[in-house]
Amino acid sequence: MSTASFALRRKRLQRMIMWDKVVRIVPENEEAVKTLKALSEQFKVGSCTTGGSVATRQFLISDLQKAVEKQSGWRLSRNRRSLSEYSYEIYHSLEEIQRWMHHLNKSHSDLVHMFSVGKSYEGRPLFVLKLGKRSRVYKKAVWMDCGIHAREWIGPAFCQWFVKEVLQTYQTDPAMRRMLKQLYFYIMPIFNVDGYQFSWTHDRFWRKTRSNNSGFHCHGVDANRNWKVKWCDEGASIHPCDDTYCGPLPESEPEVKAVAHFLRKHRKQIKAYLSFHAYAQMLLYPYSYKYATIPNFSCV
Repeated sequence: MSTASFALRRKRLQRMIMWDKVVRIVPENEEAVKTLKALSEQFKVGSCTTGGSVATRQFLISDLQKAVEKQSGWRLSRNRRSLSEYSYEIYHSLEEIQRWMHHLNKSHSDLVHMFSVGKSYEGRPLFVLKLGKRSRVYKKAVWMDCGIHAREWIGPAFCQWFVKEVLQTYQTDPAMRRMLKQLYFYIMPIFNVDGYQFSWTHDRFWRKTRSNNSGFHCHGVDANRNWKVKWCDEGASIHPCDDTYCGPLPESEPEVKAVAHFLRKHRKQIKAYLSFHAYAQMLLYPYSYKYATIPNFSCV
């Protein structure tokens, strides 16, 4: 990145998040909950407060701009170009991650196979890494994806870390060698490639895809709520400008449609689906569209 483009991007981010703060609010009653929800919808914020009498407040981040700059690593001296010294402890752009995937595909061809399941709304390839010892014998598989919500950068970072750990421990750990001999892992480091790119260049807190919404000025769909299973049910919004907008119809987003098609095509092979997010400290398991206890709860 040139010095000029770096400065321009930094200014844009500064204008976007100057004075923003992150606040934890605990409402004291039902009326306070309604007030906070109304303000959140009005101002399109994830956290808000209307005064000390409404809720218990706690400032978690007093200067969001500084936090984002530190997180994003706006350091010109940082060398991201050397794949031999690829750092797994910083966040990487879409271009860097895809270059890393190509590199692994060449340097670890015995264990890694890179392919695309389709294209995004803006025409970007949807790359997947297939990890495992190649075999003509039928092998079960595990699907893992990260970055379905664009702003959750730790997701793609985790997927990269997982791949690194697999390839490194394969050399020394008999258990890992057995696992890669018996299983395939389909790893999709960035599900929402358009949104991830947008979160790097325009809006650090962008969450959705980047498709056009007919008749509305706002873009994108919450890809996580665009699947056919219980589509647009509890927890989803029908309003195109909301972060949880489910889309005009199930699998309207080419990213979701491409992955769903791949999963259906390999439904006999794939025995587990893991999707990594970065909101709160929770483990969500099927079926999270309702509160009822699932039939195989003890097994899960």
